[in-house]
Amino acid sequence: MQIAERQTGTALAGVKVIDLTHFEAGTSCTQALAWMGADVIKVEEPKQGEQGRRASTDIKGVDSPYFIFLNANKRSVTCNLKSEKGRAMFRSMLKQADVVIENFKPGAIEKLGFGWEELQKINPRIVFAQIKGFGSDGPYAEYPSFDMIAQAVGGAISITGEPDGRPLKPGVTIGDTGTGLHCAIGILGALYQRNTTGRGQRIEVAMQDAVINFSRIAYAAAALNKREVAPRVGNQSVLAANSPSEVYRCKGGGMNDYCYVYTTRSGNDQWERCLKVIGREDLLDDPRFASPELRWANRDEVDAVVGAWVATKTKMETMAILCEAGVPAGAVLDTGELMHDEYLRKRGVFATIQHPVRGPMLMPGWPVQMSDSNVPVTSAPLLGAHNVEVYGEWLGYTAEQVAQLRKEEAI
Repeated sequence: MQIAERQTGTALAGVKVIDLTHFEAGTSCTQALAWMGADVIKVEEPKQGEQGRRASTDIKGVDSPYFIFLNANKRSVTCNLKSEKGRAMFRSMLKQADVVIENFKPGAIEKLGFGWEELQKINPRIVFAQIKGFGSDGPYAEYPSFDMIAQAVGGAISITGEPDGRPLKPGVTIGDTGTGLHCAIGILGALYQRNTTGRGQRIEVAMQDAVINFSRIAYAAAALNKREVAPRVGNQSVLAANSPSEVYRCKGGGMNDYCYVYTTRSGNDQWERCLKVIGREDLLDDPRFASPELRWANRDEVDAVVGAWVATKTKMETMAILCEAGVPAGAVLDTGELMHDEYLRKRGVFATIQHPVRGPMLMPGWPVQMSDSNVPVTSAPLLGAHNVEVYGEWLGYTAEQVAQLRKEEAI
């Protein structure tokens, strides 16, 4: 993507982001900004780069799919922040940047000399975003954290699983990507506020805090039931207020041949439609199922009735028949089915990138549809791939000067 394309016709055109993040939480934040048109410069350690490049790779020396899928649409430069020349270059970049974001271990950025107080001196308009495992002023500030740790300490694991079973980690990485998206929202708000104040600000998002925010309905369920601890309810609604609310086995026998069937707790209309569709009008006046509360109390009987009908259909047939009758239902689609869905590819939910080493790769894209901002998904960069380009644009360096900096191990 050429510089002219990056600077026009997108939501965040002209916004310069310095990305010091690694693994998933921070990279998800900067990737979201890149997908809205910001110029995201990934500043990496010169020898091996971000740790995520090597994590879970299947080919030694080649960037992992894990890294590639979290760093699309960014540019990479190398800079040795432990050398004085590297720090001087970084300070020059900070003077031009709108945003800098890091998710190093607590205190690391300050030890390098680029804490919030120093950044304000270098560039009062800069927005400084930090993602940590726990609040920086709390008792767990120094504790390390990854997605599953955040989901544990944020409550998500405690409400996932069967009522009489062990707590389970949800399959989606809300602790990491969820925190990153919360941070991106904060950055956008800070950039908007800067239009009025002329000043940047510091943003901190703790992974524990973000997971708690994702779990608001669990707290509502606890309040509804006059208890402090929200229970595990398996596939039931977290509010535990209605039935059906379950995945039912469908025809086919595969590991994901299930369909989730749900009817609203706000009344009886969807339940009555469901009974008509499955040919059980005889239960319309059954007192066991006369209200959402009674259906919840008799949920085993509800599951038996609905499950018997669903078992005769494929998951796609079940979803189509019920949804067309106005009954909420969702086939349990696996990652393979989703990746090969022609509509989702056309919509851009999945996009094919051309990686310089691995070749074409299909990956999830940016799900936010914007009428006046379209940023095609491009491959994650190889380590230092944009040294000449970025240092030329930002600092005015020639290719020869960049080559000399490499010899001096500043980059």
